[in-house]
Amino acid sequence: MRKILILLIVFSFTVVSFAGDAARRGTSGADQLLIPVGARSIATAGAFLANTHGVEAIYYNPAGLGSMTGTEAMFDYSKYIADINISYLAVGTNLGDIGSIALSYKNIGFGDIPITTYDNPDGTGETYSPSYVTLGLTYSKELTDRVIAGVTMKVIHEGIQNTTANGWALDFGVQYNFNKQLSLGVVVANIGDNMKYAGADLQQRTLIPGSALGSGTGVYTPITEEFEIPSYFDLSASYKFMFDANNSLSLAAAFRNNNNLDDIVRGGIEYDFMNMLYLRGGYNYYTGNQDNYIYDYALGAGVYWEMVDGVKIKFDYAFRHVKENALGSSNVFTLTLGLD
Repeated sequence: MRKILILLIVFSFTVVSFAGDAARRGTSGADQLLIPVGARSIATAGAFLANTHGVEAIYYNPAGLGSMTGTEAMFDYSKYIADINISYLAVGTNLGDIGSIALSYKNIGFGDIPITTYDNPDGTGETYSPSYVTLGLTYSKELTDRVIAGVTMKVIHEGIQNTTANGWALDFGVQYNFNKQLSLGVVVANIGDNMKYAGADLQQRTLIPGSALGSGTGVYTPITEEFEIPSYFDLSASYKFMFDANNSLSLAAAFRNNNNLDDIVRGGIEYDFMNMLYLRGGYNYYTGNQDNYIYDYALGAGVYWEMVDGVKIKFDYAFRHVKENALGSSNVFTLTLGLD
């Protein structure tokens, strides 16, 4: 199994070596794939890739789904920047020796946007709302008592009225637990095909070049440029300090190599009291252009109840600070229900 882990890590670096190119920075689309979900992980800046588990792990490291027991359902809602809302739903179950599977759904809500035209710059009275949706199917399995591997296949949809772009992507993840305190996580995300917009709204009516006077107009559809999706490679390590049976402190650090942005270093901390109350914090640092990166620190807390008949309830909150006041900071609320 160690050989499998080594091969996966080598494969990850190989994919990144082809995906990463400074000349392509800022050229990708489908950036909704980079919008995080899950209050616990957002509050810790997404640094706990090595030991995140359950359905919240789907976005960050699909391997973490494999350590889940029973069945979980996660409901996540966040106020994103500029009055944009993010809704996320994930449901997963453990199938024993087969492994764990899950379905996930993420939707970005832009609200109603007024339709304006050349003749009606203040609006026609009609509205539209873009549709940005990502559907995911995740499979994960414990290969040994130390190694967990997982994969997510995603279908990506972007739609603006009658113009759409569709694509697919794969996420690969591995978690390696050296012991109960030290863990390593490796992720390659958003490896897929290019996307391009097409649809009736792109059609234009114009005079046909070379035609005789009075022959009327013709309709043409411009050819749109393809764009890449934002792939990246994550490497993370976490360590848990056990003070006593009721108190522990976990630290994590993660490095992300992007194919279209500067690299990011993230750090996270989580205090656990009696496996019931959690306090969290995290920080994002852009290695090449931190002054122009709108995110820096995040804070959060969580509570956990284990009820009768194996029912578990978790509620997490995260505050994600945005340096640009005009955009407004993010508030994230996550409810997770579990059943053993």
